[in-house]
Amino acid sequence: MFRFTIALALLALPAAAQTRQSHCIAIANDAGAAYVQKATWGTPLEDYTVRINYLDHSMFLIEAPDGTTAVTDYNGFLGSVDFVPDVATMNHAHSSHWTMRPDTRIPHILEGWGDGVSPSEHAVEVGEVFVRNVPTDIRGRFGEAREAYGNSIFVFEVAGLCIGHLGHLHHEPDEAQYAALGRLDVVMAAVDGGMTVDLDTMTSILTRLKSSVVIPMHWFGAATLGRFLDGISSDFAVDLRSESHLEISLRDLPERPTVVVLRPAFLR
Repeated sequence: MFRFTIALALLALPAAAQTRQSHCIAIANDAGAAYVQKATWGTPLEDYTVRINYLDHSMFLIEAPDGTTAVTDYNGFLGSVDFVPDVATMNHAHSSHWTMRPDTRIPHILEGWGDGVSPSEHAVEVGEVFVRNVPTDIRGRFGEAREAYGNSIFVFEVAGLCIGHLGHLHHEPDEAQYAALGRLDVVMAAVDGGMTVDLDTMTSILTRLKSSVVIPMHWFGAATLGRFLDGISSDFAVDLRSESHLEISLRDLPERPTVVVLRPAFLR
């Protein structure tokens, strides 16, 4: 048991709404080959290639070929650089997933929570990136009833890829939510096993989504991540990386669904 723990311990050492329609809903995908791993953030990308940088906890920087950038679950600190993304998405289940004082220079700040009665709905096209969301509920705090529309699964459609960030997910999506998500080629999934959904539920969700690439997030150490990998490794290949980023395109998706473990690192 926990056969990934030693490798993970080494890995963890310091080192405006549009009318556009989604192309990710109800479109099958059978591309396959290998990954591309190149330079870090900010360098030019080849056409139809996306760079995904794991910054911290549940925060990722997504870079499009045209230079458009989006940060997920933005909490206000990206690193020791003065960098302003074009889009920042946030969820408010915990303070590590949002900020009350976002950088006012960010053109598009998308809140993933509604008012408890109605959801927050987004469909924004910025450069080559189309961002939309699928609202979900969250657990109330201190035994309170479930809060409707307290989280969003944000979907980033760029370079032909459908990239989903599950946010602080507290329940398995229902059939309507799965349908609204459509195809997700790459998905960032919280694997803490308690603060979000339990590991069995997350594994069921990822198996249902059939994403080519799963990037674990919201893990708190080698043991936490190891438990997730042990449970999913019979159905998914596991690729442990020492880098904090990967470059990927539709043509480079793996034939077998693969969990790609990135090491988080702030921008510098």
